[in-house]
Amino acid sequence: MAPAFDAAAYGRGIADIYDATVRDLPTEAAVNRLHELAGDGPVLEFGIGTGRLALPLLERGVAVAGIDGSPEMVEVLRSKPGGEHVPVAVGDFATTRVGGRFTLVALTTNTIFALPSQEAQVSCFRNAAHHLEPGGRFVVEAWVPDLASFVNGQALRLLAMSEDSVTAEAVRLSPARQMMHTTRIRMTADGVRLLPANHRYAWPAELDLMARLAGMALEHRWAGWTGAPFDDTSRAHVSVYRLPEEV
Repeated sequence: MAPAFDAAAYGRGIADIYDATVRDLPTEAAVNRLHELAGDGPVLEFGIGTGRLALPLLERGVAVAGIDGSPEMVEVLRSKPGGEHVPVAVGDFATTRVGGRFTLVALTTNTIFALPSQEAQVSCFRNAAHHLEPGGRFVVEAWVPDLASFVNGQALRLLAMSEDSVTAEAVRLSPARQMMHTTRIRMTADGVRLLPANHRYAWPAELDLMARLAGMALEHRWAGWTGAPFDDTSRAHVSVYRLPEEV
């Protein structure tokens, strides 16, 4: 029997260095796109973490709230300028509810795959739909599974390298459960950190079906935050699902 899902586990192990691990992500492009999709309406971020996206949105005058499984990640958010003004519920974003309705719900940085099963991911889509205003949008950023990159169900790859850090990733595949058992190895002058995480991966078409089960439909799919077309060569996607104007 698989161990019970611990929504706090990932943040507990990485919160103190999380910002350093995501500094090369296209944050400005993501914030621009989220602001465009949200307009003047409020935003709810599932997996708000340390506020990489939420705080720039707040600076633009967008009301932002969040749900995150990790008290440690939220503590880092609270320590930043403006972080005390972001209401955050600590809990599993597949099931945790907050008050109010939102123009946009965002789930970025492959975090949909942190949920341990198809059932949990379907629940997440339903939870997003529950929080949306009529006509509201749910934005999911995720990578496209590439099973051809595995040899005998395993892979070891270099993710990032600079003068002061090297990050690699060891992965073991369980295709029957669509699981990737992953440990990232981050090496700096301060030593080596092991950052384990499991991913229940899903192809874009499977996510589209989850959206339909939650009463939403695909409105846009891009290869990234800048709006580049999604095609056969795309290794990631930003998908926008919309709730009907009348529910």
